[in-house]
Amino acid sequence: MVRAADRAKRPARTSVWLEGKAQRRGSGRSGGQPSGLDRDRITEVTVRLLDAEGLAKFSMRRLAAELSVTAMSVYWYVDTKDDLLELALDSVFGELELPDAGGDAGAGAGGGNGAGGWGWREQLRALAVGYRALLVRHPWVSPLIGTFLNIGPHSMAFSLCVQKVIRSTGLPPHGQMGAMSAVFQFVYGFGTIEGHFVQRCASAGMSQDDYFHQAMSTIREEPQFAANFENAADLMEARGGDTVEEMRERDFSFALEMLMVGIETMVARG
Repeated sequence: MVRAADRAKRPARTSVWLEGKAQRRGSGRSGGQPSGLDRDRITEVTVRLLDAEGLAKFSMRRLAAELSVTAMSVYWYVDTKDDLLELALDSVFGELELPDAGGDAGAGAGGGNGAGGWGWREQLRALAVGYRALLVRHPWVSPLIGTFLNIGPHSMAFSLCVQKVIRSTGLPPHGQMGAMSAVFQFVYGFGTIEGHFVQRCASAGMSQDDYFHQAMSTIREEPQFAANFENAADLMEARGGDTVEEMRERDFSFALEMLMVGIETMVARG
């Protein structure tokens, strides 16, 4: 059990955005900062390393080697590895193209047009598709989303846009958080699993289609899985699509459509 005295010595970490460190660029310390280095550059290289090697292999020493500086040089710009990961997480949320959700005036269940001619359906779909692509493009993002508060400027812009779009559906306030959870926790799970599969295929040096067909062939040859596989095979055939990517797109689009129809149904119920 952790004693109260120990908790006082080691207070719970909050966020780089709440500790007065987010805007620091190394200028608050006296001399000795390495030239040609700044926090934006460090964050950019961090993202590149995380994409290439994954979260488990990332270290400040590895980052310093990539930057051709000493490990201590990086600490002129960030205090901890967690601070840097939080900055990297928010930076990739800046890649999202957010639809213009306009004001809070809702289009209601009919999905009427908002700003720019887009109704809430089109806006919600754009946010869901963009979020999914982000999770697949940067697989390390998934575990970090559950680790940090995600209150950086890009993360907050995404969150506020989602809130505006959900408000515009016509759902009552007590149902809006549930709708956001239904849509974006679904996208989080879908994108996370998709990202892991893409990584697995890449590690095996195989295309997604080759990996999938090899896995299915292996299962088909095992007697203990035969009965279950027959049922799965029927579902696979019914879902349509000639490639893994096509099947995945059909699944995602169908599931997202179900969720949006569910929102419309709940609005109609009043």
